[in-house]
Amino acid sequence: MPDYHLEKELALRGYSYICGVDEAGRGPLSGPVVAAACILPIDLDIPMLNDSKKLTPKRRELLYDEILDKAIAYSIAEASSEEIDSLNILNATMLAMRRAIEGLSLAADFALIDGNCARDIPIPCQTVISGDAISASISAASILAKVTRDRLCLLDDERYPEYGFAKHKGYGTKAHMDALRQNGPCPIHRRSFLKFLDS
Repeated sequence: MPDYHLEKELALRGYSYICGVDEAGRGPLSGPVVAAACILPIDLDIPMLNDSKKLTPKRRELLYDEILDKAIAYSIAEASSEEIDSLNILNATMLAMRRAIEGLSLAADFALIDGNCARDIPIPCQTVISGDAISASISAASILAKVTRDRLCLLDDERYPEYGFAKHKGYGTKAHMDALRQNGPCPIHRRSFLKFLDS
């Protein structure tokens, strides 16, 4: 289970506001990549806090509300499907992360970033592989990003019901790819992810 040992080590080094940063939606064929940054009080106990991928949708929704209520500061940001096509998914993810960090109502002085890559981050940072299972702050950010993106997919499903976004959340399932072959892409699809349509 994630804890605060990384945040405490950084606090001992003199950092005051340490944000966890994570994203949701790098792999789907549609929609934005969503990033979140979250500063939690060190030692705040949030029962069941964990990597968002290990939680049920209902549990994520409950934790989402609790995180918003108890966080010192949080920010959720996006990079659009058009920006993904223009910049590539890695650079668009970094853009969304920067936007999330810069959008915090209380400026962070250090960022713990899930994964193994950090580019052009505006404050000192450290990458943490599988960070959403290690750091409570990253875990909280992962839940904010995942719930936000899933909610966007439900809205996308209302606008474009023929694709089934509510079920597959934009991932390349057989049903999604069949719908793409039948209907072609809609405005929120990432054109750079759809090379299979040309085969």
